[in-house]
Amino acid sequence: MDSLIALLNQHGTTAPAADDAASMATCLASLAGAPVYLRSIVAQDGTLYFLTPKTLGVLARESAPPATLRGEHREAEVAGARLHLWLCPRNHENAAALRRTLSFLAPKTLGLARSVGFGDRLGLATPGHVRAVRGTAFAPIFAQQSIREMARTSRSPEQVLDDATWGVLQEGWRGGHGADADHLKTTEDVDLCVRAGYTLYTIDPGDHVDNAAESDPPAALAARVEALPWADLESSPHDLRRTYAGRSPDLGPTVRLTADEEAILRAAAKYGRAIAHTVRLYRHLAARMAGRPFELEVSVDETASPTSVVEHWFVASELSRLGVRWVSLAPRFVGRFEKGVDYIGDLRAFEAELARHVAVAQHMGPYKLSLHSGSDKFSVYPAFARLAGPLLHLKTAGTSYLAALRAVAIVAPDLFREILSFARERYSEDRVSYHVSADLGRVPDPGRLSDAELPGVLELFDARQVLHVTFGSVVTARDPGGGYRFRDRLYTILGAHEEAHYEAVSAHLRRHLETFA
Repeated sequence: MDSLIALLNQHGTTAPAADDAASMATCLASLAGAPVYLRSIVAQDGTLYFLTPKTLGVLARESAPPATLRGEHREAEVAGARLHLWLCPRNHENAAALRRTLSFLAPKTLGLARSVGFGDRLGLATPGHVRAVRGTAFAPIFAQQSIREMARTSRSPEQVLDDATWGVLQEGWRGGHGADADHLKTTEDVDLCVRAGYTLYTIDPGDHVDNAAESDPPAALAARVEALPWADLESSPHDLRRTYAGRSPDLGPTVRLTADEEAILRAAAKYGRAIAHTVRLYRHLAARMAGRPFELEVSVDETASPTSVVEHWFVASELSRLGVRWVSLAPRFVGRFEKGVDYIGDLRAFEAELARHVAVAQHMGPYKLSLHSGSDKFSVYPAFARLAGPLLHLKTAGTSYLAALRAVAIVAPDLFREILSFARERYSEDRVSYHVSADLGRVPDPGRLSDAELPGVLELFDARQVLHVTFGSVVTARDPGGGYRFRDRLYTILGAHEEAHYEAVSAHLRRHLETFA
């Protein structure tokens, strides 16, 4: 296998030529005793790396393993050359060592590039995500999961990042990628993700937003303003009025904005505590990162009422005054952004407000507007692309799990029936922390559906939401014997039919990204 030896002899980081990759994968598979993912083969400075379904293979001339990778050692002979082979388990220690060794596997900051976040609740979808984003104008974030979702799936920040690492290597992605520690609410959450090595930190101060301030009578509103944590805000009610009341910021020729005193008081009462909380977490994060590069997203999307343009401008102004630097901000847009389904609301009203939000982001940053619960919102993507241009971040999550279930419905219909029946039982409880409106009465009884009808369930509004929000219960449910009720079978089926799984994920997410074009 002369081409393999030639690859080992090259300096720098090099993948095999297309004509050589298949035969090289066959050779490596015979050495490893397992199939090799063709796109995973890469050599760096005399060491060759490749991936099998269970192990990381490392082939080198030297008798000591590179970096701190650990695995079973064998001697191998290729084209007359005596080599050393290590078959390393796909565990956290080896994933972390590999990120230190192959720089393209380590997440990076993405700056103001148009970007997309791919949530992966099962830890299996990254190859499909890579295929979806390849050839598009989007910078990807492959490791993205909220602390809430990690808790519901019994995963850790390290596991989420490691699963993305293996997927990036498997598909041979070299284009750079970020890692989003999503919806962080406490300093403890921040610390967990800093230790794991994330690069984007999404602060969610939603618990500190006071929605009642929007409708309070004047006396109650004044009392709310006086009670704000002014020491943390490094300001006072007097400074608030002096700085903001009556201002008309220049947001361009098409946007007129005047912030009268009442609007400013309501914005401060509604978001003042959220701003103080964001500043506290940001400063804590900056101290923990100790000079390492990172990016911040501010998320105020999970609130009861939309973020007005005045409120957006006020929040951005206050964060800037307090020294916070962020790359993206997620307002609560008008209309309903429910999980797993298209936008619900007046598209003209959404577009008009979006244009004003874009003007604020351009004036106050520039920074990206982040579309949370952004999956499956096909009707708003064209307006978002047209108005925001490159200043946009699309955040998806549960829709990849739904794509996986579509694959299961095709290749393992009986398992899909069980999952759908269980989801119907769990929905009333699991829906509590999500913005959804599915009616169980409109979710079909899986026992009444033929195998051919099952994939179509994933096209139904109510069924999609029921399946979407019950993911945690499905993945962690136990049977009477203490084993997992669905998890092991789900992973086994998707592993045995991984191409069907990757195709379902990539086709669905590619549709998202192409709609922006």
